[in-house]
Amino acid sequence: MKLEDIIKQRSEGQCELSGEFGEHNFYKVEPTSGNQPERIIMISDKALAQIEKREEPDSAYWERFLPTKMWSEIPGVQVVAWRMLNRFRNESWAAEALDMLYLDDETLEWAKASGDHIDDGTVVLHKDSNGNILQNGDTVTLIKDLDVKGSSLVAKIGTAVRNIRLVHDNPEQIEGKVEGQSIVILTKFVKK
Repeated sequence: MKLEDIIKQRSEGQCELSGEFGEHNFYKVEPTSGNQPERIIMISDKALAQIEKREEPDSAYWERFLPTKMWSEIPGVQVVAWRMLNRFRNESWAAEALDMLYLDDETLEWAKASGDHIDDGTVVLHKDSNGNILQNGDTVTLIKDLDVKGSSLVAKIGTAVRNIRLVHDNPEQIEGKVEGQSIVILTKFVKK
């Protein structure tokens, strides 16, 4: 039986975290070596976006199922549950669940490999002037004339900047091309 078929059969057509039915994603719980079914889980789009920090975390969403799903027999589900509980560890429901959760040494080491337990669990997202989340490859429009430092170029209001790139270490900056020149733009001066 193929790996995908094993996971589909195990999940019974539902997200192995939220229990939602529908189309779901195969999620490899990193770091992983090889294609072991216990290290790949079936999850919903919403869960995936929040796990990958592409969307703001929704505590109420996770609180509905994490305190029970953390007891799953599937190691990949246990690891993701532990990681997400750590992101919400400042909330009483998550702190209580973490106090009760037991992972064997090997699974705990795997869970800690992401480093989610080290920081404060906040997710920093690039947002435009209206609060919309920006992604690599998006097209944005300038909402004000911008003088480009180091050149005589003025990027005019209403200019479309296509295929933007997010500045990894600064959520207030994006990169894009205006009139063929690569520039850094502050997110507060663009709208999606």
